[in-house]
Amino acid sequence: MSDLDRDRYLKASWDAFCDELKSAGDLIFRETTPDNDLIRAKGLRLLARNISLGLQFKLDNINTQTPELLHYFDPIRKQGGDNTDALYVGAPINGQNTYRISGNRGQAKFFAVTVLEDGATPWGGKVIGNLIDEEIDQDPEGNFVLILSPEKPPAHQKGNWIKTTPGAWRVTFRQFFADWANEEPMMARIDCLDGDGHNPILTPQQVGTRLYEAASWVKASTHYWAEMIDKWAVQPNTFLSYRQLDKNEIDATPGGEPLICYWQLPKDEALLVRFTPPPCDYWAVEFGNYWWETMDYRYRMSSTNIHMAHLEDNGELVLVVSHEDLGHANWLDPSGHSEGYITVRYLGAKDYPIPKCQQIKLADMPKGLRSVTPAQRKAQLEERRRGVIKRFKY
Repeated sequence: MSDLDRDRYLKASWDAFCDELKSAGDLIFRETTPDNDLIRAKGLRLLARNISLGLQFKLDNINTQTPELLHYFDPIRKQGGDNTDALYVGAPINGQNTYRISGNRGQAKFFAVTVLEDGATPWGGKVIGNLIDEEIDQDPEGNFVLILSPEKPPAHQKGNWIKTTPGAWRVTFRQFFADWANEEPMMARIDCLDGDGHNPILTPQQVGTRLYEAASWVKASTHYWAEMIDKWAVQPNTFLSYRQLDKNEIDATPGGEPLICYWQLPKDEALLVRFTPPPCDYWAVEFGNYWWETMDYRYRMSSTNIHMAHLEDNGELVLVVSHEDLGHANWLDPSGHSEGYITVRYLGAKDYPIPKCQQIKLADMPKGLRSVTPAQRKAQLEERRRGVIKRFKY
């Protein structure tokens, strides 16, 4: 390729990357997107924030010979109903190679590793193997070794094992934190044991192709989740699982399937959500906007869980969604949004009680619910930010 041909190619590649991102913006202005200033503005922010994730997946961390465990979402990069309590970490793999993941589990309340095949959705096709918490052998200090390979490792190579298939594409660790202030995240590395360990120098052709694939991923993934949430929006205040509305094999967290409802709330109303959490390893309530992004969980009361929640004397949890903080202990802050979603997630439970919703006028708010003082609310918010800093190490 001559210098002139190279430059023409790279210029055309950059133009194609920008044009694909530009067309992704059509999502914000489609007919089904709510006609709301905040929703539309945050839709543009969603697209911009996820460019970095698209580049991570399609341009930077894609060599299956030299993969790295990198995080997906964080307090400012969100998508697909990211769990407020979570740290998602993953790496690309090739199903024909053998990988060793070694490190320390940390203290997250829930811990699982999943191997995915490539497939129909931007996040893969289906789960081909997973290990959850107690299924993962570790020493008393929490250290573990995990092998991913198409054939069972020899007896002398001790460790956990997940069998891969030719289509195996990605390994993902889910860490769900309950006590944000005190639970440490996993520290681990991944190594390809039978690869050449070579990270080749990029060519102009590879950069051009991968830039376009990154932009296409941003477009496809954000459209995918917006179309998904529209299925819940037609049945507001009703908790339904993925499988009740969409036949796919990718969206359910191993160990328990989330229940999701869509809400719409005028300024003078409140939404009460009631359920009695069952005995389980972990449960949580997540709260987000139309774009299936969690609300700001650093500075706002946007979630609760098995550690944080204040239950009534009878064991019931009563969530209060209202635009004004009325002092309820389990308040969910809409953060200026008039609609969005709530997710209730149980893991390791035998029963999955379906939450009940009641939408009322603020004047009709029941008395006697658990409450907090302004000082206690301030302390709650301060602890949230400390916990987020601890989890993401920034």
